[in-house]
Amino acid sequence: MPVPLVSVLLTAYNRERYIAASIESVLAQSCGDFELIIADDRSSDGTLSIAREYARRDSRVRVHANERNLGDYGNRNYAASLASGQFLKFHDSDDIMYPHCLEVMVRYLSAAPSAAFALSAHRAWAGAPSPIVSTPYLSYQREFLGFGMFNQGPANALFRTETFNRLGGFADLGPHSDLAFWLRVCRSVNVLLIPADLYWYRVHDGQHLRTLQAAFDQAKAAGFCWDALNHPECPLSGAELAMARRNVAFAAAKLALRALKTGRVQLAAAYLRHSGLSTREWARYLRPPRRAAAAGAPQPAA
Repeated sequence: MPVPLVSVLLTAYNRERYIAASIESVLAQSCGDFELIIADDRSSDGTLSIAREYARRDSRVRVHANERNLGDYGNRNYAASLASGQFLKFHDSDDIMYPHCLEVMVRYLSAAPSAAFALSAHRAWAGAPSPIVSTPYLSYQREFLGFGMFNQGPANALFRTETFNRLGGFADLGPHSDLAFWLRVCRSVNVLLIPADLYWYRVHDGQHLRTLQAAFDQAKAAGFCWDALNHPECPLSGAELAMARRNVAFAAAKLALRALKTGRVQLAAAYLRHSGLSTREWARYLRPPRRAAAAGAPQPAA
């Protein structure tokens, strides 16, 4: 069989209510040169049987039933290991791809050979029109001195398959493993920021991020940012690095205070404990934040 241009990786666990619509949105893509790999993570409902029915109908669909539950990011890495396409596109089993999604992402990334992967968002990137080739320095500026870049999930990205494998995939660090991945890889590779509105992110009660445990997971993830700013290869330095640390410290303190005000003392303590800051660092960096919408945007030549 010919090698597909894109491997769409749909990872699923107990999503029988949503997976049919998710699959159909992939099959309706204007770019038809893809394989759809569905990795079912030991679902106990009808998710797997629905996926297999689509595989019977369309030869582009391949279904794999995991022998054991790998968890969210373990399953993503496994699905990636099955891919044969030039590009990788993660797709969640409760989301809907708009018909132009693959076509737009492939077109932009193919035209930017210096970028390891393309990243979209649910709204326009601030500071400059897309596409933007974001270097490690610009990416860290946008994340820590602007209004964020690394709050995107895996479904917001299109990877070059070879590059994703070379970068080692996701470390399994819980629900915010994507944040840890962006922080790690974006200090060494260029990212292409492309236009938004490529898929619909479904919000529903079955998502982990809508549980109480999710808040404690977010508290654990706060330390990822502090560690990134203290890494020897952090692309920020000097006054910018000091301001980035100040912004991160303020954000952790704000979340802890918000939890405390609502009576969630243990959660407040978790934000402070996992922040990564020492008492001396709290004293040095706990100051009002300063962020700018233009941070991380390429500056025009003089």
